Amino acid sequence: MKLRRASLLSLVAAVAAIMLVTPPSAVAAPPTSAVEVSPTTVQRGQTFTVSQTVYNADATSTIEGGKATLYGKESSLPGIVDLVSCPGAFACDMLGGSIRGGVGSVTPGQSKTVVFTFRVKDDAPLGSVTLQHQFVGDNYSFEILDGPVLTVTGTPSTADLGVTLTASPRGILTSSIDYTVKVTNAGPATASGIRVASTLGNGLGFTGSSACSHPSGTKIVNCDFPSLASGASVTAKFSVAAGLLTIGPVKTTAKITQSSVADPNAANNTSTSTCTAITGLLLSC
Repeated sequence: MKLRRASLLSLVAAVAAIMLVTPPSAVAAPPTSAVEVSPTTVQRGQTFTVSQTVYNADATSTIEGGKATLYGKESSLPGIVDLVSCPGAFACDMLGGSIRGGVGSVTPGQSKTVVFTFRVKDDAPLGSVTLQHQFVGDNYSFEILDGPVLTVTGTPSTADLGVTLTASPRGILTSSIDYTVKVTNAGPATASGIRVASTLGNGLGFTGSSACSHPSGTKIVNCDFPSLASGASVTAKFSVAAGLLTIGPVKTTAKITQSSVADPNAANNTSTSTCTAITGLLLSC
């Protein structure tokens, strides 16, 4: 009888021990959509990125025609930004108040990522907007989620302009040189009233241009550009001729001398091109 009682007590203790074992905690599934925004405070004309990862949380169905989709909660997102690029998507578009990146079929438990690059419109409304995001499919769409708040501030007051000057002889036996002035704007602001002044090398004389001017009695050629948006570039050309007695290197220097906004980087505002006159009719650049 004592042996039976001891066995019964051991059985009860074993069952109790099993019941007290803490079950392993379940691993939470990723959200059906998640975004990272950088930066979250942007100026008009500035670019920023939104990295959106979509996840198929449906264990039984493939999401067909999947799209990483973004919205603005308080105002239409397409009214605030222009789409620049969307690597990770096979196609991107704007539909109504949404911006979408196609990711194709997404099987259960699979995730895909699209990195959107946007440029804030020059006339974008100032203030804050909640960036909403969603995983949308042709056969099923998950819920819309609230993301970070994007804040748009006023038009920036600086533009990083840069200039390059290139030269090429006009033919083989010639005394003429064609110069090309190229101005780029790395932003963030649009610049206007841009002037590039090129100082001609010794022995060179201005012969003509459809876009640039030559003040009489000077060695200066002025190329004026009325406006240049952030991320854009523009060119102008002018021609010169070397004198018959010009021999040796001749150096022409182009410099940005004026613009409507401040330039935070003066290091790229000057460019020099050197040609060599071997004879009055033989030039190399």
